[in-house]
Amino acid sequence: METKMTLPATALAYQKKMMNPFIFWWAMLFKLPTAVFWRLKMVHLDGEKCLVSIPYFWRSQNPFKSIYFAALAGAAELSTGALCQLALAGKGSFSMLVVDFRAEFSKKSTTKILFSCEQGEELFSLIDSLKPGETNQLTMLSIGKNTSGEEVARFFITWSFKRKS
Repeated sequence: METKMTLPATALAYQKKMMNPFIFWWAMLFKLPTAVFWRLKMVHLDGEKCLVSIPYFWRSQNPFKSIYFAALAGAAELSTGALCQLALAGKGSFSMLVVDFRAEFSKKSTTKILFSCEQGEELFSLIDSLKPGETNQLTMLSIGKNTSGEEVARFFITWSFKRKS
C-alpha cells in the first residue's frame, strides 16, 4: 500500500505556486530566466517526486538538431532543486548549493523531454535530520525520457545543505 507524504502548510503553498503556470513563469523570469527562454514546465511536484519538461524547439536546440546539453541540464537541475525547495519550506533558515554535477547521455534528444527526480522521501528525511550548524549532502538523480519513454540522459546533481543557527 502506497502512503502519501503529508506536507506542511508552507510546503503546500510553495507547491501551489510552482504548479501555477503563471506564477511559475514570473518566478522563473526573475530567478532563473533561462527556464523561461527554454520554456521549462513544472509538470508535477509533491513530497515524493518532481517532473519537469523541456520542449524540442529552436530555443533549446543545438546545431546538431537535438536539445542543447545545457538546456537539458537546466531542466534536470530544476527537477531536483524544486524538490529541495519544497523540502526546505517552513523548516527554518538553510543554505543550499550544487557541489557536484555529472551527466550521462544515452540517446539524441529530438522530442520533448520529461525529467523525473523521485527522491523526495530521502531528501525530506535528510533535511529533517539536520541540526543547527550541521551540513550534509545528497546526490539526486534526474532521469530524462523522450516522448516514447526512452531514456536520453541521467543527471547526478549533488546538493549540499546547511541548517543555519
